[in-house]
Amino acid sequence: MLEPITSYVAIGDSFSEGLMDPDPRAEDRYRGWTDRLALMLTESAVGSPDLSYANLAIRGRLLDRIVDDQVPQVLEMKPDLVSLCAGGNDCLRPKADIDALAAKFERAVIAMREAGIEVLMCNGFDTEFSTPLIRAVRPRVGVYNAHLWSIAQRHGCHMVDLWGLRSLYAAQMWADDRIHLSTKGHHLVAEQALATLESGRSLPVKGFGVPARPTRAIREVMSEESRWAREYLAPWVGRRLRGQSSGDTLDPKLPELTRVRDLVERSREVDRAQKNDAAGRSETADLTDSGGTRPDETGTGGVHAARDSDR
Repeated sequence: MLEPITSYVAIGDSFSEGLMDPDPRAEDRYRGWTDRLALMLTESAVGSPDLSYANLAIRGRLLDRIVDDQVPQVLEMKPDLVSLCAGGNDCLRPKADIDALAAKFERAVIAMREAGIEVLMCNGFDTEFSTPLIRAVRPRVGVYNAHLWSIAQRHGCHMVDLWGLRSLYAAQMWADDRIHLSTKGHHLVAEQALATLESGRSLPVKGFGVPARPTRAIREVMSEESRWAREYLAPWVGRRLRGQSSGDTLDPKLPELTRVRDLVERSREVDRAQKNDAAGRSETADLTDSGGTRPDETGTGGVHAARDSDR
């Protein structure tokens, strides 16, 4: 039986940072399945209402940097649970040594398990349903997944089976870049992760088929492929040629363990402020349209008073 989880740290790359699941309260900040899982754990029997959470994941990170930079921070924090989902960016590289990647991954798992930390892993997506370029990495992902399952079995880790989660391959589960999940996709993964922690197995799925996708005219397909190559593929290739990563200048979005309850309260404060700002703009427009006095001409006019009363 899993002991109650009172602290959780997510490490990894863009998948765990939550790319393409935008946070409406902050520009260029994303929620993702790990944020959602942390919130779910505050209401789960395997979690705690006072759960604390940190997220060290940074987009574009390769496994070496995740293990060398993020794992030591986890060992210092010593949370009850860590999610380690990494290696996908490495598998995209034609010359990747999959066996060496798995060995590096396993060493990180051993270090965290020896520290008494529960480890939640994710296997790789099935790229059969992606663009031809990404589909080509399917054999490497398949071998990597076989290693990950072995690692999970050897060291008593929890595995979120993304490869076998066939409902995840519906079109609406993916963002426009076809590499990252949409908001719906991130939510589904969070549910799958919670089920894995609560019951020791994933949510039930049937077979290996995927949801049917609507047929489209060739002209429409060609237009979409051209737009995808221009907006997503070309920038990625350009960064590769320059030896850059999309996360080179970024810091973790939540580098310290913080109570989820406090994060929720901060979000509510932002929501209240946004609503008050919207109300203020509406009142300003009404006064201006009616020829009345604008609030900023009256010092501490009605708009500010209304804001104070709403706090």
